[in-house]
Amino acid sequence: MKIQQFLKAAVLVGAGLITASASAVQIGPNPTKSSLEANRGPFNVSQFNVSRPSGYGAGTVYYPTNAGAKVGAIAIVPGFLSYQSSINWWGPRLASHGFVVITIDTYTTGDQPDSRSRQQLAALDQVVALGNTSSSPIYGKVDGTRTGVMGWSMGGGGSLISAKNRPSIKAAAPQAPWNTSTNFSSVTVPTLIFGCQSDIVAPVISHAIPFYNSMTRNPKQYLEKTLGDHFCFNNANDTVGLKGVAWMKRFVDGDTRYTSFACSNPNALGFSDFRTARCS
Repeated sequence: MKIQQFLKAAVLVGAGLITASASAVQIGPNPTKSSLEANRGPFNVSQFNVSRPSGYGAGTVYYPTNAGAKVGAIAIVPGFLSYQSSINWWGPRLASHGFVVITIDTYTTGDQPDSRSRQQLAALDQVVALGNTSSSPIYGKVDGTRTGVMGWSMGGGGSLISAKNRPSIKAAAPQAPWNTSTNFSSVTVPTLIFGCQSDIVAPVISHAIPFYNSMTRNPKQYLEKTLGDHFCFNNANDTVGLKGVAWMKRFVDGDTRYTSFACSNPNALGFSDFRTARCS
């Protein structure tokens, strides 16, 4: 009986390994530190405005034109009183590494994190739908099983809510996140939190760090910019770009070529705190 149980367990473990391997994809050349720090990755990027946004205010889609395979989708939402312009540097950056990315405007700039999460998920769903629409520029380019979320400020708080409410999401990367709840203990989605050391709008001691500490079930990471204010991630940064791209490639695509970049301490000047757990 024990032998049968052992064999059954071995088969289940083996099946799990096969599934995990089958779901991983490698898109693009082998990564290097310099290629991940560059403003653009290996793929050409085009963009279009969503003519009829469904469930959110407005959207811009960035996509690789020559990836040669279906790619994952990432939805990025801005913060309180802000527009796409505050986070749109991520669009071409991520798309050039092999993702379809939508940056959105919310219905009103005052929308709270719960609403931002709902709109983010609606945008993500619409990108997947557009990938199945023959008249769309991204027709046939989107793998709807590989999705990620990002956001800044209340958009970061919304991204945490999205990760909590939709565990099928593969990766989350909130920046300077703000949310009224600090309990994200149920989150299983791999989550990279960017914090700004001198943020007085969403102080890391009461927002980013408690969010990180509450997570006990997922691969997680915290990277804090020295003396950064609440806007410290609204412009392109070599280390932040490297980490964001590597995190999405490692967990949305399951591409282990990016593990060392995603999981290790960047040891970069200008960053005051680094924490990680269960990242491999």
